[in-house]
Amino acid sequence: MYNNHILTTSPAGDIQYKNVSVRYREGLPLVLTGIDMSISAGERIGIVGRTGAGKSSITLTLFRILELASGSIVIDGVDISKIGLHELRKKLAIIPQDPILFTGTLRDNMDPFKEYNDEQLWGALESASLKDFISDQENKLDFEIQERGENMSVGQRQLVCLARALLSDCRIIVMDEATAAVDIETDEIIQSAIREAFKGRTILTIAHRLNTILDYDRILVLDQGRIAEFDSALVLKQKKGQFHSMLADAGLLNAL
Repeated sequence: MYNNHILTTSPAGDIQYKNVSVRYREGLPLVLTGIDMSISAGERIGIVGRTGAGKSSITLTLFRILELASGSIVIDGVDISKIGLHELRKKLAIIPQDPILFTGTLRDNMDPFKEYNDEQLWGALESASLKDFISDQENKLDFEIQERGENMSVGQRQLVCLARALLSDCRIIVMDEATAAVDIETDEIIQSAIREAFKGRTILTIAHRLNTILDYDRILVLDQGRIAEFDSALVLKQKKGQFHSMLADAGLLNAL
C-alpha cells in the first residue's frame, strides 16, 4: 500500500541511487548497471557521456518511467518504489529538450491547476526573463498560445517551462538537454535563471554544452551505463580521464 504523504514533510532534495540496474524491458541488456551514488540536497549535478551512455535513463528512473531491474532510489529517506506515482512526480520538475505547450492561455500553461495568483505568475516570468515579452502582448497573462506553442520561439517555450518549474515547490529539477535547441543567448538566460531562482534546489542537468555545467558542484560521467567518473569539473580535468577528453574535444581545457 502506498503512503501518499511520505514525501510531503520538509522536502529537501536528497537523492540516493543504491546499486541501480535498469533495462528497457525483460530480455534486453541492461542500460544502467550498478549505479551507486549520493546527491546532497541543493547540489547541482551535470550529467555527461557519449551517445548511449545512459544519461536519459538516469532521469527516467527518477520519474519511474523506467522501473528498476534491481537496486533502489531513495529521495529524502524514502524509497520511491513505495509511494504513488502522482505523489512522486509532484516533487519533481522537468524542463525537457523539446518543450511542449498546449493550446490555451499562457496562464493555463503556467498554472493549469489554478494554484497561484497573478503576482506569483509575473514573478516567475520575470525570473525566467519573459516578463518584457508577455508585457508587450495585448492579453498579457491571457496571451493565447497556439498548438504546441508554434507562435513562440523554441527559446521562449523553454522559458515558459522554466517559469512553470519556478512556480512549483519542487525540490528536484531535471533538465534533459534543455538548451540543446536554443541559441547561445537564450541558453545563457536559462543558465542564469537556474543559478539564481533555483538556488537551494537539487538540479540534475543532462548537458549538451559542457560550458553550461562547468561551475556545477559535480559532474557525473557515464560510460555504457556505468559511472566512469563523479567529481567536480576541476578535479576531473586534473585526472585526465574521460571528462578531460571531452573538455579537449570541446576546446574547453582552458575554461577551468
